[in-house]
Amino acid sequence: MFNIDSFKELKKEEYYESLLFFAKGLMEGERDLIANLSNISSLLIHTMSDINWSGFYLMKEGELVLGPFGGKPACIRIQVGAGVCGTCVETGQVQLVPDVHAFPGHIACDGDTNSEIVLPIEIDGKVVGVLDIDSPVLNRFDQEDQENLSQLVSMIVDACDWEV
Repeated sequence: MFNIDSFKELKKEEYYESLLFFAKGLMEGERDLIANLSNISSLLIHTMSDINWSGFYLMKEGELVLGPFGGKPACIRIQVGAGVCGTCVETGQVQLVPDVHAFPGHIACDGDTNSEIVLPIEIDGKVVGVLDIDSPVLNRFDQEDQENLSQLVSMIVDACDWEV
């Protein structure tokens, strides 16, 4: 077991080194998708500064459906192409949004959210879900967050059994 509070004093580079290390440890020897996504969303919400929501949406029958998360209750279903998460699925590209209020078609699941990053989870070139992280702070996420969170998504893809 590790001390979550130890993350709070780290610089961003050190934070991500620790995050990736602990995420790997949490998923080691466990292939269950829901168990791993649950632990990763909890790890993020409890260790990442200035965020108010962290979780996963999974593709089911052509739409995103809420998966494991930490934060306030969230939108349950999101259509492909709708909002930040749906745009991520439609484009297959990371959505790094400095101000969600300026994003066309933004879906306000939590009125406290001001910025967001959404990363596609791809298996064999097909988006099977997204990692969504929200912040009450404008411009919270940057290229360093995108690069490190992309590494985390790759780890998740490799660590889990996916039904695609």
